[in-house]
Amino acid sequence: MLVISFFIGVYYIKKVCDRYDKPFETYLNIAYIMIFGGIFGARLTYVLLHLDEFSGHWTRTFNPFQSGYYGIAGLNLYGGVLLAIILTYFYCRYKRLSLFEVFDDFSPTLGIGLFFTRIGCFLNGCCFGTPSDIFCAVKYPAGSIPYSVFGSQHLHPSQLYSSLYGFGLFLLLHLMMKRKKFHGQLVALLFMVEAVFRFVIEYVRYYEDAMNLTWLGVNFTFNQVISVFLFLLGLFIYRIQSRNTKAVTVNT
Repeated sequence: MLVISFFIGVYYIKKVCDRYDKPFETYLNIAYIMIFGGIFGARLTYVLLHLDEFSGHWTRTFNPFQSGYYGIAGLNLYGGVLLAIILTYFYCRYKRLSLFEVFDDFSPTLGIGLFFTRIGCFLNGCCFGTPSDIFCAVKYPAGSIPYSVFGSQHLHPSQLYSSLYGFGLFLLLHLMMKRKKFHGQLVALLFMVEAVFRFVIEYVRYYEDAMNLTWLGVNFTFNQVISVFLFLLGLFIYRIQSRNTKAVTVNT
């Protein structure tokens, strides 16, 4: 699913480059930077948050197959996004590209990635939800990761919630691309929408204790804390860019 999302994302970027007369080869390089930087950052963040899991077995940090299950396991989405953003920033500086313009062009592809990869999460049994009797609740077979935690209980299909959200996010940002008024508008909107959704979805998703935090007697997950900062970052970008950047005329 990760590979499918990458190729469809690249196809979408090709169409954007053709439509707005942008250098596809340069954008393709950025796509490679984002995908490989994202995977590495996601894996590194997961390892740093689960050091006890790899203590004495550090070679497992490079092993994409954990506990005998198929598929890439042990990734943290926000860690991957952060490293992808940092690497893209330096590449844009090197190529003298408008950072916010590039981020706007790539923003809809994150929705594509979420749509497909969260289906992969569902099939793999990772990123599963908490117990529920909702009509669409699912139960996993013996031997699966969710079964090792909750047994035969019915769980929220949190992965499919995220997948449907990703499709909606793609449609929103794709439609906004034709109507944006300044560079940075789409990526700012992406950060704010993603932050709100991620904060909410955490309430029906299972996390091990290492991912949970307590502050003033209130429980949060690591990703919820990141979501707050992500929303503030998106709001900051929107306000600054809307004030300081001249309106962008987009050919339709």
